[in-house]
Amino acid sequence: DAMFASLNQPGSPGAAVGISHRGKILYAQGYGHADLENGVPFTSRTLFPAGSVSKQFTAFAVALLARQGKLDLDADIRTWLPYVPDFGHRITTRQLVHHTSGLRDQWTLFAMADHEIDGVMRQQHVLNLVAQQRSLNFEPGTEHSYTNTGYTLMAEIVAAVSGRTFRQFTTERMFEPLGMRSSFFHDDVTQLVPGRSQSYELSPRDGRWHRSLFNYETVGATGLVTTVEDLPKWAANFATPRVGDAALIEQLFTSGRLRDGRAINYGFGLQRGTYSGHEAILHSGGDAAFRTLFVYI
Repeated sequence: DAMFASLNQPGSPGAAVGISHRGKILYAQGYGHADLENGVPFTSRTLFPAGSVSKQFTAFAVALLARQGKLDLDADIRTWLPYVPDFGHRITTRQLVHHTSGLRDQWTLFAMADHEIDGVMRQQHVLNLVAQQRSLNFEPGTEHSYTNTGYTLMAEIVAAVSGRTFRQFTTERMFEPLGMRSSFFHDDVTQLVPGRSQSYELSPRDGRWHRSLFNYETVGATGLVTTVEDLPKWAANFATPRVGDAALIEQLFTSGRLRDGRAINYGFGLQRGTYSGHEAILHSGGDAAFRTLFVYI
């Protein structure tokens, strides 16, 4: 409570914190406001966009299909996404997972194309930009460079292989079996989402809080909406799998390698690190002014 006291003030945007042990929530609390305009406080059930914390869910969906023999992680992604240009080098789903594909990042491409990030960013916008590319940043498998584009394409691969939208697949095969009833991939920017938090930043012009516009409906690299009461159910599946199995969970935690055998500190949407002196699996996320951190010790 002391750590978040600065947010727990009248007129301040807030945050939510959840701590769990073996799937049991030990502490869940909201601080400050989720919606300044309507004076709605942040609680442990407030929904928020998780940013790149979404990536582990996308990678899990791909791994689940591969585990079931429906997807070859080492096949050319053009098998399912024929609109991806032939760059003269095969790009595999595994390389998308580990950020070793050489594809350019979608947000950088948006900026270079002079798109307004404050406008609605749709999934098709990303696919159109990919289809227009003529080269890669590097030959696939030779370098590691974090790129959101690969995870957006992974969501499209899941849809192509499963015959369901990415939102439908993750809800039916992951969130519902785990009891994550408040979690979903937000693929419609016009959808009303009761209990959702809003995004704010302090303006240097007048020193007041202003809306930080969040108009994305891209999924895969981002797009997860969840709560701090739902995420412990996801973490519990790491320890005692109900969706997938122990081998799949270990695959999520295992760092990838470049073609020459060098290891990279990135698995399936997760990184290895330390947190308060403990070995941990973690990933952060950020969209607009939202910031998220998921840590599994």
